[in-house]
Amino acid sequence: MALIKHSSSMPLAYKNTKIAYLSEDQLNAITQEFMDYYDKSDKNYRKKRGRYWIAFLFLKHTGARLNEVLSIDDNTDIDFRNSEVKLITLKQKKKTFRIVPLPANIISEVATFIAQFPDTKGTVFKGLKDSNFRKKFYELAQKAGLPKDISHPHILRHTRAIDLLKAGVPVTVVQDLLGHSSLTTTAIYLRISAQEAKWILKEKGFI
Repeated sequence: MALIKHSSSMPLAYKNTKIAYLSEDQLNAITQEFMDYYDKSDKNYRKKRGRYWIAFLFLKHTGARLNEVLSIDDNTDIDFRNSEVKLITLKQKKKTFRIVPLPANIISEVATFIAQFPDTKGTVFKGLKDSNFRKKFYELAQKAGLPKDISHPHILRHTRAIDLLKAGVPVTVVQDLLGHSSLTTTAIYLRISAQEAKWILKEKGFI
C-alpha cells in the first residue's frame, strides 16, 4: 500500500500491508485541533469539551483502545502522585488490568480539570459516549486534513505503537503497554514498507 504524501514529500500517513499510522505532522495537527476545540470554548461548553480533550490525550499517550480509556475511573484508576493509569485490558478471556505510565503534564490536565469542575470527579472519562467521541474525532480529523480512512480514534493506538518501537522501546514492553495478549500481534508493528524505510533513511541523513 503506497505512502500518502503531501507537497513537501513527507509522508502524511505511513502504511504497510497491515498498519496505517500518523506522521508527526499529522499527529501534531489533530492534537492542535483538539486543543483549540477545548481552549477556545466558552464557559458554557468548557466542561463538555474538556472531557474530549482529556480522553484524546490519554488515547495519544497510552495507545489504549477507546473503550479502555472511557472505562477509566479517575477516583481509583489514576495515580496522580506517580503519573500512572490503571487500564482494563479488553479482548482478554478474563478481566485483567495493566499499569501505563504517563507524562506528568497529562496527569496534571486531569487534576486541573477536576479542580475547575469538581462535579466531574469520578466521571471525567465515563461521562463520554463512545459514539460521540468517534464522531467528534472524525470531525476534528477532517479539519486537521487527515484522510478519511485514518480519521478514527484507533489510529492513535497504531501511532503510539510505532512511535514507541521507533524510539527503541523493546517489543515486549510495547506489548505490555498496549495490552496485547500475543507478542505476534505487537510484532506486526515492526514491519515497515520499503518506501517508509527509504524515507526514514533520508530523514536521518543516511542516504
